Amino acid sequence: MGDVLAGIHATWEFENDAVVIRFERGIRTPKLLNALRERRVPHEALASVTLAPGKRGTVVLHAQPRPGADPLMEAAAGQLKDGSDPYRLVLPAERETLAEYYRDELRAAIAPYRDLGPADGFLVAAPEGPQSFKAYDGKASFDGKGEIGFRWFWTGASSEKWKAGDQTFRVRELSGVEWRSPEIMDGYLRLVRRDGHDSRPVQPDHDPASVVFGLGYGPVYESLPFAASVLAAIRGASERERVPAVAARPRDPAGVAERIRHLGELHQAGLVTDEEFSAKKAELLAEL
Repeated sequence: MGDVLAGIHATWEFENDAVVIRFERGIRTPKLLNALRERRVPHEALASVTLAPGKRGTVVLHAQPRPGADPLMEAAAGQLKDGSDPYRLVLPAERETLAEYYRDELRAAIAPYRDLGPADGFLVAAPEGPQSFKAYDGKASFDGKGEIGFRWFWTGASSEKWKAGDQTFRVRELSGVEWRSPEIMDGYLRLVRRDGHDSRPVQPDHDPASVVFGLGYGPVYESLPFAASVLAAIRGASERERVPAVAARPRDPAGVAERIRHLGELHQAGLVTDEEFSAKKAELLAEL
């Protein structure tokens, strides 16, 4: 266990290669942070860390993830309010000196990664849940692996959605997600398909690949973790598709070892099945 810095609503534990962020459970903690519970952020996933004055006698230690490193922040696309930002640690102003120490320590730890640019793949795990939520016009569900379903409500769904019927989407058929916060205006979650069908010109309430939010429907703490989980699964499916083509090329032992390590990470994250992992590992070992 490393050093621990406790703030308001969260604590940061500093490990040799990562920061573990744990969020307090309670009615005063923003609901999104309550839902996230804990996140492990490798140093490689961070681009910068700052310390600045906060509100009402506080200071804020703020880590900034690299673009492409965290599915939650990629799905949020800059729409989170400060209080719900999981990378902000609010501390009493009298702890500023201590915060400065940890800021400098963390800056030194992430220095090798600051100039790497966008991450090639997600380095922070997607939230574990929820796997379903109620939108204004339907219920969205995700089995955590391969399928997303939209089941329409007769009280909210448009005639276009009723005509299209309840929808099922396979992760491998998708290229991304679009999430618009219900706290901004006209919030929605849209699934972007890979088949060339561009649904973006269609209003979300008429688009069978979208669910729309409303007062009490699709709140941030439910719909954003859902969107991040789906986005991570889409990225994992794309990674799996690329494995055979990469593995087919002759590689030196160091390259094969690196490919096996990456394959193991996908397996541990649940993005590669046991059978896929064993078969692909055998293929890679055969190249040695």
